[in-house]
Order: sequence, then C-alpha cells, then structure tokens
Amino acid sequence: MAEDRPLIGIIMGSRSDWETMRHAAETLAALNVAHECRIVSAHRTPDRLYAYAKGAVERGLLAIIAGAGGAAHLPGMTASMTRLPVLGVPVGTLAIGKAGAINAALLAAAIAATADPALAARLDAWRAKQTAGVDEAPE
Repeated sequence: MAEDRPLIGIIMGSRSDWETMRHAAETLAALNVAHECRIVSAHRTPDRLYAYAKGAVERGLLAIIAGAGGAAHLPGMTASMTRLPVLGVPVGTLAIGKAGAINAALLAAAIAATADPALAARLDAWRAKQTAGVDEAPE
C-alpha cells in the first residue's frame, strides 16, 4: 500500500531482498499503514542511501525498516544518517550462500586491487555497472 504520504519506509539492498522484505510490506498493508518500498544499497548506491535517509524526516516518515543481505550494513548506515528509528532485518551475511560467496570474492578482489591498477580499473567498472543496474523500487 504505497500512498502519497507514507509513514513507514521499507528499504532493501537489492531486488533479491524483496522475497524477505515483502512480508513487512504485506503486514503494513494488512494494517492499512501507508508505506513505501525502495531499493537502497549501502554499497552500490551510497548517494541514494544518503538522500533517502537524510530526507526521510522531511518527507514525513516515522520509521524505516531496512533489510539487506551481503554484509548487512544498510540498517546501521541508515540509522547513522537519520533520527528516525531504523528497524534492521537480517537477510544474510558475508558467509551465507551465493551472495556471501560473491561478496567474499569482491572483497578479495578489492584487497588485490590495492596492488594491481588494472584489477582496480576492472573492479571500478564492475561496480559502476552494478550501480547502474539497481532499480528504484522492488516491483
């Protein structure tokens, strides 16, 4: 139930987190609580995260529910940028499943890139492509 003036923001790190986070949206909809759902990655779209968190109070949000897999930094980073309550929903960590394996590889590549300019350029290009591919909303 997304409305013109949502009271609750639901944010997630990627479309894959929607499988978990949709339950928050469904529950709020069942309670007739106006809310919005957005993809806001702490790592791939930090500018979007900053704008979302910094503008949340002004837009009338009363709380934010944040869930993300991978390293799960989204709730803490969001909370550091707003005075609103931020409720964190763990979706995964670095060491669980496919997302964990990919994140581990990215971290290892970042470490190796400190001594390899060509690898650093490839990693920068990969990250830019990931950022460009992030949707604004989960649906």
